[in-house]
Amino acid sequence: MPRKKKQLILTQPVKEGLKAIKVRLDHRTVITLANMKALEFWKKRYPKAEVIG
Repeated sequence: MPRKKKQLILTQPVKEGLKAIKVRLDHRTVITLANMKALEFWKKRYPKAEVIG
């Protein structure tokens, strides 16, 4: 019988003193940014990007 593969769940390491900004680029892609300057960069590539947290 074939073995079932376990689903790998990747998580962001928690860094103290860093305010993370979660941004949804498209319907399935969510990234975490450290500052608003990085958000400007991603808004150029993904105009429909929205801050979710």
